[in-house]
Amino acid sequence: MVKDITIGQFFPGNSFIHKLDARAKILSCFVLIIFIFLCKNFASMGLMCFLICFVYALTRLSPKLMAKSLKPLVPIIILTSVLQLYYNNTGDVLWSYKKITITDGGIYTAIFIVVRIVALLVISSVLTYTTAPTDLTDAIEKLLSPLKIFKVDIHTFAMMMTIALRFIPTLIDEIDRIMSAQKARGADFESGNLLKRIKALFPIFIPLIISSFKRAFELADAMSCRCYVGGKGRTRMRKMSFSYRDAIAGVITVVICGAIIFMNFQFEALI
Repeated sequence: MVKDITIGQFFPGNSFIHKLDARAKILSCFVLIIFIFLCKNFASMGLMCFLICFVYALTRLSPKLMAKSLKPLVPIIILTSVLQLYYNNTGDVLWSYKKITITDGGIYTAIFIVVRIVALLVISSVLTYTTAPTDLTDAIEKLLSPLKIFKVDIHTFAMMMTIALRFIPTLIDEIDRIMSAQKARGADFESGNLLKRIKALFPIFIPLIISSFKRAFELADAMSCRCYVGGKGRTRMRKMSFSYRDAIAGVITVVICGAIIFMNFQFEALI
């Protein structure tokens, strides 16, 4: 199941979304994430989900890829929905036992929260799936360039974020190899109570931390050998530029956000 996590991975392609400027994708993703939280009813959330499904279809990536990446997060999603059922007591009571009460309002809110979490995961994954790490670094540096007047080292900050995203798949593979090695030595990660399972994970975390520091030092040495000195005086092989595709994406984003605001006022708020 660990290998199913695809956060931070880049899948090359030639789709409309792949060809968008990285800055346009970051800005659109940021705006859509904000408006996902601003959706107050199923009408506005349904419109947002339609847009996200449409965007993912434009990437030409397999739906199985996204379903596979969401599978490890199912326990967290289920736990969140159960908590909403327990704490939300608005609406008509459908079932009650001692201090546990389930209402129709709690069910609607639980479904709404689950849809919101999935929407956030999908739209965030689309950004990393379709944007190369180098393009992501350049885009973050360009977008944060106004902070240079405050003498903030934007290039280093952007490089740190990109390296962190880049090493997520590497660490996931490392966890899978360590778990396989420990299982071959007789380790059991699936039986016993919760406390016993947590204790069984220590033989994984310690080698993972050591391996992470080793990779960090190796990366630092490799960058030093290549005379890496940060953003000062560095040139780029490809210049970033906006095109008509970015204008189309921007217009669609603005129209959808405007429609969501209208639906929030037009229909009754759920949360």
